Amino acid sequence: MGGITLNKVEKWFGDVQVIKGVDLQIKDGEFVVFVGPSGCGKSTLLRMIGGLEDTSRGAILIDGEDVTDHPPAKRGLTMVFQSYALYPHMSVRDNMGFSLKTAGAPEAEIREKVDAAAAVLKLEAYLDRRPKDLSGGQRQRVAIGRSIVRAPTAFLFDEPLSNLDAALRVEMRYEIAKLHQSLDTTMIYVTHDQVEAMTLADRIVVLEFGKIAQVGTPRELYENPANLFVAQFIGSPKMNVMPCSTGGGAFQLEGGRGGDFAGPHPATHLGIRPEHITLGPAGTGACDGRVDVVEYLGADTLLVLDCGPLGRVTARVIGDTALTPGADVGLSFDPEKLSFFGADGLAIRTGA
Repeated sequence: MGGITLNKVEKWFGDVQVIKGVDLQIKDGEFVVFVGPSGCGKSTLLRMIGGLEDTSRGAILIDGEDVTDHPPAKRGLTMVFQSYALYPHMSVRDNMGFSLKTAGAPEAEIREKVDAAAAVLKLEAYLDRRPKDLSGGQRQRVAIGRSIVRAPTAFLFDEPLSNLDAALRVEMRYEIAKLHQSLDTTMIYVTHDQVEAMTLADRIVVLEFGKIAQVGTPRELYENPANLFVAQFIGSPKMNVMPCSTGGGAFQLEGGRGGDFAGPHPATHLGIRPEHITLGPAGTGACDGRVDVVEYLGADTLLVLDCGPLGRVTARVIGDTALTPGADVGLSFDPEKLSFFGADGLAIRTGA
């Protein structure tokens, strides 16, 4: 079992509070990703769960047992860091089995568990090599394998792919997803990379200044952000946010046109994802814009548009486009995909 509960946990460094009363329940076997900008407290929170940082206030429970004051070795967790931290003079086999050896496990048991972990991670051919003879992705798999052999209650990953190049990141993201499927063990993963968060997580925890801004599935956060911070943090490119006013069942864009609005109270900002914008002749749609930059990505193209008082707006079109910088266009928004936010920054659920 690997259920983890945080009850109003706080972390203070002197007079500075970095974790501000976090409540969170992680189910056994769940893959949860902590994401947020630098300094939001995601790594600190992970280290508190692992016992590497003291908890100033509140409680941490693992399978119902209060482990707040337990040392890391007594929590049954294992941590995979950004740094591989492998012993350079040891073979892959010895690196993976080192924790079992120091715990006094029999040689036969160590060999069996290392072989099983190597099979899961496709490292059988590398067991006799040393870390210097491996690629970055292979070294990270060895670090993960070292954790697997301990059969932990949960895995804690602290930005494990940050040191890898783009191609290896994609490969290792796949490996970690498959690993979770095969082991069905609780995993908590810290990253600032939205793609990792969206593709790996059962649920994402978005942190802002030491507090939880929103918790939900990737789809929930992408389609229904709880506030402006989540709206503009989740998604690549981020959601477009524009100033607006509302009244009489309609919204009006600043310097633009408008449409229907069914919210229970006034909105000050409208949000729309790049893929929910359709481009047409200037003078049509909700507002006009001038093409600033065309970013061709192969399968689709991003158009960065200057929309005057509405600011910079990004639109996504499938494949290539004939539009070039300087072209004037009209922007139409999918009315079913609009998000609205009040003066407090919180989402307004239309139709409520």
